[in-house]
Amino acid sequence: MSTFEGIPSAAFGFYAELEDNNNREWWLAHKETYDAAIKDPLTALLSELEPQFGPAKIFRPNRDVRFSQDKSPYKTAQGAFAATKEGVGFYVQISADGLLIGGGYHSHTPAQLARFRSAVDAPASGEALQGIVDSVAAAGFAIEGEKLKTVPRGFDKDHPRAELLKHKSLSAGVEVGEPEWLSTPGAKEEIAARWEVLRPLVDWVSEHAAP
Repeated sequence: MSTFEGIPSAAFGFYAELEDNNNREWWLAHKETYDAAIKDPLTALLSELEPQFGPAKIFRPNRDVRFSQDKSPYKTAQGAFAATKEGVGFYVQISADGLLIGGGYHSHTPAQLARFRSAVDAPASGEALQGIVDSVAAAGFAIEGEKLKTVPRGFDKDHPRAELLKHKSLSAGVEVGEPEWLSTPGAKEEIAARWEVLRPLVDWVSEHAAP
């Protein structure tokens, strides 16, 4: 396993060009760039972060086009996920826009959603989550996730945590772009520090809303 040396600017240029050349011929002609600038650095990064955050999975670059009207064969971003529980964990993504760092949970089942809402409703766990979300937002992260337009049935529309109850999934992310540190070994510490900001959110979801 190679040592992580940073994510080179060629990674972002690769995705900028891919957006205009999303076809197999272009991909094969530029696969060496994908491997050297994206796949290999990301693999090394995640390997070095594993002791702190657990093993991570790099997503396939190919799109699933079976049920999509868009038949472009390749994703225009490379994501990776370090899961603490199924569908819960820390996320990092490279695209033409730069680096995105996030965490939380995106997948949900009816039973998982019911547990999440019950924990949000309960004063102790719900107030704890509200405090976590407020701290994460104050640190510059956008609070995201699939949401209902109204408070779900069975809960008071004036509930003190009405906005959290509307969530069907809950995550937070920050787009850092392409800062100078990203192409250096110090990117590992920068990413780890942001994941640590998200750890309380990931831990709360792991305890109260994991599958």
